[in-house]
Amino acid sequence: MSGVWVFDKNGVARLITNPTKESFEQKEPPFPGTATAPGARPRVLVYLPTNQVINSYSQLEQRLGELGWTRYQNSNRPDLLQFHRSEKSAHLISLPKDFANFKPLHMYDIVVKNRSFFQVSDPTTVSSSSPSI
Repeated sequence: MSGVWVFDKNGVARLITNPTKESFEQKEPPFPGTATAPGARPRVLVYLPTNQVINSYSQLEQRLGELGWTRYQNSNRPDLLQFHRSEKSAHLISLPKDFANFKPLHMYDIVVKNRSFFQVSDPTTVSSSSPSI
């Protein structure tokens, strides 16, 4: 394993692969819904047709609705927001209820199920003129 081993206050070691100076200094993620682990690069979900960075679940739900996804009410999992394509489809997107816990893992799940419409990007590479809704 390559990287840098870092010890916290309690003496617990963790490995940071591909470390950057910012990964050691950064305490809070600069963008909500991005990776928070030290050394992790922040990521954002981009709706490709408009180059819009998705900043909230209301924006995401609107875009998914345009693509035929509907909210799935699951009383057994109140901690999740879930969307499905249709009653006959096995496709299901499960997201944490709180957008602050929206991580790249969830973003990639959306991308895989909507390849032509979403992309996970570094926030510094997305055009700053992205329209907001």
